[in-house]
Amino acid sequence: MAKILWNDQIVSEEEVKIGYEDRGYQFGDGIYEVIKIYNGDVFTATEHIDRLYASADKIQLVIPYTKDVLHKMIHELIETNEVQNGQIYLQVTRGTSPRQHNFPSPAVESVLTAYTKETTRPLDQLENGVKACFVEDIRWLRCDIKSLNLLGNVLAKQEAISKDCYEAILHRDETITEGSSSNMYGIKDGVLYTHPVSNLILNGITRHVILDCCKEVGLPVVEEAFTKQQALEMDEFIMSSTNAEVMPVISINGQAIGSAKRGEWTEKIQQAFEKKIPTSHEG
Repeated sequence: MAKILWNDQIVSEEEVKIGYEDRGYQFGDGIYEVIKIYNGDVFTATEHIDRLYASADKIQLVIPYTKDVLHKMIHELIETNEVQNGQIYLQVTRGTSPRQHNFPSPAVESVLTAYTKETTRPLDQLENGVKACFVEDIRWLRCDIKSLNLLGNVLAKQEAISKDCYEAILHRDETITEGSSSNMYGIKDGVLYTHPVSNLILNGITRHVILDCCKEVGLPVVEEAFTKQQALEMDEFIMSSTNAEVMPVISINGQAIGSAKRGEWTEKIQQAFEKKIPTSHEG
C-alpha cells in the first residue's frame, strides 16, 4: 500500500489523522500543488514548490519547512512508493483550531499532506484533441493563489462534463480567462495569444514551459486577453495543465476550431515540450 507524507513523516494511510476542525476542511483555508512525475523524476519541481510558498505568503500561511527540506521529503515519498510515471499531490492547511473565521491566535501549526498516484499520459487525446465549452467564470478574484477554494472550478468542470466536453473555457463577460483546471491559448495567423498574468488566472507552471517552447519553435507570443468570438475564430486552440500537458482543443461549444485537428504549431510545441521531459531519474 502506498505511503503518505504527513507533516514531516512518511506513514501508512491508516496513520494519518486530520482534525475535524482542520481549517482546510472547514474553510478551504490552505494551498496545494500537483507535480508531474516522469520516469521516476519530478518535472519542474522547483517552480511548483516556489509557487506553493508564494501562495502561502499571499494568505499569510507559514509552511514550517524550508524549500530544500520539502524537496527532500517529496523525493523520499516518490522513491518510497516507487512511482515511475504519475503525479504527487501536496497541500498545506492552516491547521486545526476551534472554528472561527479569523486566523487562530496564537497561530497553530499548519498541516502538510502529500501522496503519489500512478497515471498514464493522455497520448491519444494529445494527438487527436479534445472538446471544450464556454462556462461563465464565477470564481473569486484571487485566482493567482492556488488555494483549496475550488468550488467554482468544480462547478465549471462538471458543467463541461455534462456537455460531453473535456474542459470548461471560463470567461468574465466576453473575455476568456482560463480553464476550470488549465490555462488557455489561441493561435491566429502564426501568433499565440494567452491571457496576461494577473489575479484573474493562475500562472501555470506548464504555461511557463509552453511559452519557452514557443520561443524555441519561433512562434511569437502576445500575452493579451481575447474574447469568446475570437476564440472561435482561432486557427488552433490549446489548453494546458500539469496532467494535460499541451492539449489541442478541436471544438468549442460544438464549433470546429480551424481544421478540427491538431494544428502544425500545436504539434511543434508538443515536440519541444517532449524534449524537456526527464528520460530517467537524475537523483
